[in-house]
Amino acid sequence: MNAGFLQFCPILGDESQNIKNIALNFETAKDPDLLVLPELANSGYNFESKKQAILLGKSIEESEYVEFLVAHSKNKNLFIISGFLEKENNKLYNTAVLTGPSGYIGKYRKMHLFMNEPEYFEKGNLGLPLFELGGFKLGILICFDWIFPEVWRILALKGADIIAHPSNLVLPYAQQAVPVHGMINRTFNITANRYGNERGITFSGQSILSDPKGNTLIKAPAKGDSVEVTKLDLELARNKWITPQNHVFTDRFPAQYTDLIKA
Repeated sequence: MNAGFLQFCPILGDESQNIKNIALNFETAKDPDLLVLPELANSGYNFESKKQAILLGKSIEESEYVEFLVAHSKNKNLFIISGFLEKENNKLYNTAVLTGPSGYIGKYRKMHLFMNEPEYFEKGNLGLPLFELGGFKLGILICFDWIFPEVWRILALKGADIIAHPSNLVLPYAQQAVPVHGMINRTFNITANRYGNERGITFSGQSILSDPKGNTLIKAPAKGDSVEVTKLDLELARNKWITPQNHVFTDRFPAQYTDLIKA
């Protein structure tokens, strides 16, 4: 299958212009089956206040942005994962939505909130869903989730071939971890990051797609729009053997790892 990312610079509070910019970038994508967009791609990130964030948030059912993604997924016969500012019962979630040829499929809500995000968002409450999409299995994480190896491992244990990672990364070393998680778990990982400066925060771009051996297949520059797509051999993600005697999962000793769940 062909998969990749769309890197761009969302404009804070201007969903209509963000849709236009994404639509222009969609036109440059070379026959993707799956595309990953950045975190909070519809709204921007560094809100001036909780009031502004609440005003910008929408439910999935009422969102013109989700309608736009659904229409493009149906028209181009592809899956899209995008960050989205979700409002439910006047609470906000940092969410990633998944659309496909059949329409809206599902969502993941960010679990690990970064810096002042708890001032705006509720902690994700949907766990770590796995989406079975016909020929492949997809997991989703968002931005700061990257630093927690447990969530990557859980998605891999559930059978994820690909882990999509919409992001607004600012730490300069974060992208280095993505191929390592892929190598350890034998998954394809796709980080779609944004770039630019927003109210004093500078985002690092450098969106990246890595393979199950930790190789970087494609990488965007630190600045500028970038739509990159490459072919993935999913069988590589399903082969968990490191040597003829060593397996990524069956060589584990979970009974010895109980310290991980101690408070």
